[in-house]
Amino acid sequence: MRRAAWRALARRFGHGVTIGRGALAKHAETFDIGDGVFIGEQAFIQGRFDGRCVIGDRAWLGPQSYFDARDLVIDEYVGWGPGAKVLGSQHTGVPADVPIVKTDLRIEPVRIGAWADIGVNAVILPGVTVGRGAIVGAGAVVTEDVGAFAVVAGVPARLIRWREGHGQ
Repeated sequence: MRRAAWRALARRFGHGVTIGRGALAKHAETFDIGDGVFIGEQAFIQGRFDGRCVIGDRAWLGPQSYFDARDLVIDEYVGWGPGAKVLGSQHTGVPADVPIVKTDLRIEPVRIGAWADIGVNAVILPGVTVGRGAIVGAGAVVTEDVGAFAVVAGVPARLIRWREGHGQ
C-alpha cells in the first residue's frame, strides 16, 4: 500500500523500491526514485513544489532519516545511516530586525556521490557535495565539500584519511 501511494505521487518510481512504515514525503511529485531503493521506517523526505529530489538506484536510506530535498541528488549505491540528516536550505537572517524564520529562505543544492556512505546521525549542510566513495563518520557535521574517496569525521567534519587505493 505504501509503495502504491508513493508510486502514484512520484515523478519517477523505480522497480523493487521498499518504503518502511511511517516513512513520509512532502512534494513527492518532485521525486525521481531509482530501482531497488530502500527508504527506512519513519524517514521524512521534504521536497519543494519547484524543487527536485533524485535518489539513485539501490540507495539505502536509514530509518528516522531527514532529507530537506529541495535540490538534492543522491547517486547510486549510497548508504545513509539511521538518523542522518541533510539540509538544503537556510534562512538568510537579513534583515536583523525581524525573526530569522521570517527572512528569505536560500536553497542550496546538495549532492551525494555514488557509493558514498553517510554515518549514523551525521548532518550534511546546505551547498555541500560529498564525493564518490567518500565516508562521513557517525555524528559528523559536514560544512564543506568532501572529496572523492575521502574519510571525514568530527564537528565540523575534517579529513581523517583517504580510502585505501584511492589516496590523493
